[in-house]
Amino acid sequence: MARMTEKIKELFKKRPVVSLATASKGGIPNVVAIGAKKILDDETILVSDQYFDKTLSNLRENPTAAIAFWDKNEGYQLKGTVTVETSGPRYEETVRWIDDVARQLELPLKSKRAVIITITEIYSITPGGSAGRRIA
Repeated sequence: MARMTEKIKELFKKRPVVSLATASKGGIPNVVAIGAKKILDDETILVSDQYFDKTLSNLRENPTAAIAFWDKNEGYQLKGTVTVETSGPRYEETVRWIDDVARQLELPLKSKRAVIITITEIYSITPGGSAGRRIA
């Protein structure tokens, strides 16, 4: 597993939307914008699934994903293994969290699943000489 630094976690929290990439068993990619995301710990990200279709299909076939995020001249890509939860404490907490967000935004949002990404690799996507380099 790879651990996020405080700097990486701060940038992740600062970004309202990140990119989540998955691929089918046959390698066909899919990328979606994600706003409902949380850091659980230095090695784990939670994403709430409200609308996943192709993403969910890909995760069932190939339970790996990558998240990319950046701000001006700094960026990171987190790669990891995925589990999908539809019951249990993390799922129930995710449902409550999205219900609260839906009420605040007055939107018809419902969390269907808690997608847990255990980070296995971290790459720099910061422009310059370190772009693409694995850092953890």
